[in-house]
Amino acid sequence: MTERSFPWSGFVLALVACVTLATLGTDFLLVALVLLVWSGSLYLVAGRPAEARSAPTGPAFSRDSMADLFEHSETPVVITERDRVIIANLAARKLLGAHILGQDVRMALRQPEAIRLLERGSDGGAVVRGLARRTDIWRINRKTLPGELAVIEFVNRTAEADIARAHTDFVANASHELRTPLASIIGYVETLREDVENLDPKMADKFLATIQREAKRLQDLVSDLMSLSRIEAEKHDLPSEHLDLGKLVERAAHDVAAGERTARLDYEATGEFVVQGDHQQLEQLVRNLVDNAFKYGGSEETVTVRLHPRGESRVRLTVTDRGDGIAPEHIPHLTRRFYRTDPGRSRASGGTGLGLAIVKHIVERHRGRLDIESTLGEGTRVTVTLPVDSEERPE
Repeated sequence: MTERSFPWSGFVLALVACVTLATLGTDFLLVALVLLVWSGSLYLVAGRPAEARSAPTGPAFSRDSMADLFEHSETPVVITERDRVIIANLAARKLLGAHILGQDVRMALRQPEAIRLLERGSDGGAVVRGLARRTDIWRINRKTLPGELAVIEFVNRTAEADIARAHTDFVANASHELRTPLASIIGYVETLREDVENLDPKMADKFLATIQREAKRLQDLVSDLMSLSRIEAEKHDLPSEHLDLGKLVERAAHDVAAGERTARLDYEATGEFVVQGDHQQLEQLVRNLVDNAFKYGGSEETVTVRLHPRGESRVRLTVTDRGDGIAPEHIPHLTRRFYRTDPGRSRASGGTGLGLAIVKHIVERHRGRLDIESTLGEGTRVTVTLPVDSEERPE
């Protein structure tokens, strides 16, 4: 029986090589894989008789080890031998399909930029679009290994691109919304200064009223932007204050109604509800919903506010108007920042385009749910469902 002795000198050489690769910035996963394959090969060769060391029994061990190493990684990883896929982990099979095993990797990807990277046959990376879906963005990294093997890693950059695009859109929209009232204010101020001595007092008063209105709109916009920023910064922090939701909703709804000349409010609450929440944010939520209902409901129509239990552990707030309603294609986009179904009417009524975006983030922070239903010609109903705090009571 041949006694198996491990070739420590070869292992030390492998270790030094891997440390060198790591210091040069090579991905840790690839370094670990190289060390695993190298050590496994040394172990197998050392354990066989000299005459049998050339027999091709090593690859089975190496493939099984590599497959186990990558199988449950969230990053799609493919290992090829002479450009043929021999291993694809679970994430890669979901991305590209289980049929890629045994295929030429270029046929499996079918993406021109990815194929050019693979055909170069050298280590490197490339950013490709439309690998699985048209809007996807992936970075593909390729690392060659001994034995005509290569590891191909797929890093999903779609979310990063979406965030960057959303940030760019937000800055552009915010700039546009701020620029509009500023341009109006500057224009009227310049007109007043140029002809201040000959300007009719009534006309001057009209100009000043416009300046005041635009300045108020600018103030509201900045205030909503600051509110949205604060809410987003706190969205992962569960509020700790225990509030009587009924009193809060009733007071906020009537305050909004009092500011409308022809407002008609129908409020009803069945029961007492204590929630764990942020007082200022929940009051802002109610004010935004009721204010929207008065703005976009019929001028002589009643806005209905209801607070009812939803099962044993939740409470449901509904705000209903009887206005023109909203077309179905607009409803999924209503909580987007600066989204307006009718920009002219929204700006004329003093809307900033951020009201429902703020409501959405407040609901998310309070672990609730927001639903919007609307029928053209009949009106709109917004429902907010929040968890009830059954253990605590407000003082």
